[in-house]
Amino acid sequence: MKIENHSDAVLVILGHGTSLNPESSAPVYQHAAELRRRGGFAAVAEAFWKQEPNVKQVSAGLTASRVFIVPLFISEGYFSEQVIPRALGFVEEERGMSGRVLRREQQTLFYCKPVGTHEIMTNVLLARAREVTTQFPFPVAPQPKDTTLFVAGHGTEQNENSRKVVEAQTERLLELGEYAGAQAVFMEEEPRIADCYKLAQTRNIVVVPFFISDGLHVREDIPVLLGEPASIVRQRLQRGQPTWRNPTEKHLKLVWYARSVGTEPLMADVILERVSEASGW
Repeated sequence: MKIENHSDAVLVILGHGTSLNPESSAPVYQHAAELRRRGGFAAVAEAFWKQEPNVKQVSAGLTASRVFIVPLFISEGYFSEQVIPRALGFVEEERGMSGRVLRREQQTLFYCKPVGTHEIMTNVLLARAREVTTQFPFPVAPQPKDTTLFVAGHGTEQNENSRKVVEAQTERLLELGEYAGAQAVFMEEEPRIADCYKLAQTRNIVVVPFFISDGLHVREDIPVLLGEPASIVRQRLQRGQPTWRNPTEKHLKLVWYARSVGTEPLMADVILERVSEASGW
């Protein structure tokens, strides 16, 4: 996409981060490097909530006239919409009101909406689905019209937005009609990821994890939920091998399992769309 001129602005790509899994931070560094290469900003910085460099320290040290903070989060959840903006000063503590524009002295900060809720995430999902079947044909890549596409989300009863964002994507996929079917499945809610075999009306299944990083949920938990023995998954992890062999036959279905949406190169464009949207506020 065309790069807008934000030469007076700093772009901060914000990840959740964790000290428990180094894979968690990889997408932030991946997309920051790409957007730094493209240019258009005075600087591009990486920041995290649960690891260094911490977003509070990063934002406090910036002197640019405009700062765009883009949360590399899947949904408008508790951390992205309450905890982090409150810590950064976007929430009025007395009234509990949250805004997305914060002015301090000669500087304006924009707290963009999370990337996962943008409508063009549908393009990211489709890119992931096409990539895995093209990379691992058996013996030729299956046609979308003969394939059911499953979007695998985490799901949690603590935050209904976690579910809604996945269902919104499957609705768009159904409207496009490229695949024989599209269905949302979840780790912790119904329908479960393991239900994809009975839900699919086609022999071919493509499962795309709607997660930011290729962390343990994506590399370990979901393959097990899809029916791969946990011991084999752990062995493959220890050997640094892919934890799912594409395609794998389970329950008379051929299953292709893609990488997470958050590591797809098109995510850089989603970040820029969020910046473009916020610049008009």
